Amino acid sequence: MMEQTHADAGITELPTELNSPQGKLVYLYLEATDGATVDELGAVLAMKKISILSVLNSLSSQGLIEKRDGAYVPLN
Repeated sequence: MMEQTHADAGITELPTELNSPQGKLVYLYLEATDGATVDELGAVLAMKKISILSVLNSLSSQGLIEKRDGAYVPLN
């Protein structure tokens, strides 16, 4: 069995613009992993692609994330 570990992402608090639980979940995942694709988000977070795209659009319009090389990454 393989053990998966993650480095401490250093997230101290969520941006105040985040209101929806899905937005918070996606943002936290992107922060913890330094970015992910839509397919990765769907697989890990068990969300439908349409929901993920809606959340990513909202986070992007709030200036919290951007798309780089096919992956969404947090702006910080």
